Amino acid sequence: MIQKIKELSQEILADSIELRRHLHMHPELSFEEKETSALVASKLEAMDIPIKTNVGGYGVVGELKGHKDNGQVIALRADMDALPIEEMTNQPYASKVKGVMHACGHDVHTTSLLGTARILNEMRSEFEGTVKLIFQPAEERLPGGASLMIKDGVLDTPRPSAVVGQHVHPPLAAGKVGFRPGMYMASTDEIFLTVKGKGGHGALPHACIDTTLVTSHILVAMQQVISRRADPTKPTVLTFGKIASDGGSTNVIPETVYVEGTFRAMDEKWRDKAHQYIKDVAHYTAKSMGAEVELEIVRGYPFLYNDPATTAQMTDFAKEFLGPENVVELPIQMTAEDFAYYTKEVPSCFYRLGVGNIERGIKSQLHSPTFDVDEDCFKVSSGLMAYMAINRLKGM
Repeated sequence: MIQKIKELSQEILADSIELRRHLHMHPELSFEEKETSALVASKLEAMDIPIKTNVGGYGVVGELKGHKDNGQVIALRADMDALPIEEMTNQPYASKVKGVMHACGHDVHTTSLLGTARILNEMRSEFEGTVKLIFQPAEERLPGGASLMIKDGVLDTPRPSAVVGQHVHPPLAAGKVGFRPGMYMASTDEIFLTVKGKGGHGALPHACIDTTLVTSHILVAMQQVISRRADPTKPTVLTFGKIASDGGSTNVIPETVYVEGTFRAMDEKWRDKAHQYIKDVAHYTAKSMGAEVELEIVRGYPFLYNDPATTAQMTDFAKEFLGPENVVELPIQMTAEDFAYYTKEVPSCFYRLGVGNIERGIKSQLHSPTFDVDEDCFKVSSGLMAYMAINRLKGM
């Protein structure tokens, strides 16, 4: 079976690269994946795979059945949206959409799952059960396409016993994959802070309530949430990435300052406590300096937990398919993924696909304008998922 899947992977390799480049040149932002969704639907329909469209937005779901319906179901998931980033790779297949880029590899995910569908479609006679193919929109923006698809019944009728997803990973060389059982990725919340004071002349600070100074004190004090409140055994991140004002200059104190940030954690009780600490620090610091503050914390994705038994099983399948030397254990990451919603509903495994190639200069990180992948990853990505699906159904 391994040999046959690898041969099929090689047969579709050129098509996969062509499709990935097409998707890369025509990226669509979260909640705007109309053309990508239509393309996915047309590819599945060409394989005579029954589909549902407009699931949780522009989501597409296919149901690929083996030669016998034994009631067993596994779901495979790929996300489709791009990011608001101006590409700087200078590749012939670079994005043609100004300010939008597949800088997180979702073009690879979509292409890989379509390749998996092609392989499984050729091998229907060799497995029983159903493979549910989930092509998901809006992973990059709250509330997350996964949550919307779940609300729309993507995990119902038939309900899978497991959901498996993969994500590109630049630190890993193409040809390798990585797994981590248990807690793997952080929850994510968005923080929006508005500091209101009294603007005026920079040379007359005594006549003003200096919002810039107040904001700086708040941000420094906020770090105590991590350094003095957080249990050091529980990974936590608090980062502020944007500061702006309604004016201000070398000699002008602005009336209002706006701040945006993110909070990441891996424990729900601590997450709730930290939210309150953040609010208290902001309000009391501002009050002590005569300012007012408005603070909103938008609760985002939960932490991602890989079911240990399912992950161990998928890791074993990967070692069989690729060889143990090409399968690594991953460290915990403080990045977040809305795949976490699936892990709350069904035993799941979210693993990493190597796409790096240092010798060829393919080493840029995710969400960067120079991000690219070694397309040799397609020699692994589609076939491995197909092997996982067939063996999971066989082993039930």
